[in-house]
Amino acid sequence: MTPEIRRLEAGDDALVMQVADNVFDEPVRPDRLATYLEQSGHFMVVAIVDGVVVGQCAAVIHRHPDKVTELYIDEVGVSPAFQRQGIARRMLDAMFEIGRENGCEEAWVGTEPDNVAARALYESRKEPHGPAEDFVMHVYKL
Repeated sequence: MTPEIRRLEAGDDALVMQVADNVFDEPVRPDRLATYLEQSGHFMVVAIVDGVVVGQCAAVIHRHPDKVTELYIDEVGVSPAFQRQGIARRMLDAMFEIGRENGCEEAWVGTEPDNVAARALYESRKEPHGPAEDFVMHVYKL
């Protein structure tokens, strides 16, 4: 069955209460999802099969005073049972369209160097801006 790719809007949080394994890193909390979807510039696209979310892609618009407006693809996740079926690519395409609709001139995404599947997906895009960049991330507890 072909998954439905759907952009979530504020109030759609009930759609994400039936989720396949390993789509998100942690269980979805309804209050956090509702807050996320209510925020301007926050977007989520999901893949749904038989009422169950089997994939998700989340992104945020970054507006800068000195650079172009960009869409940061924060997460892409597809349940292992549904991987390698083009779902992540379709969700990325939908998210890129949302970015264009919202005035973004670029999109970017990062992944771990050893995440072969994610790198293959991102490197397969037909319109990359350039080669993958080295990236170092620091996380701070607030």
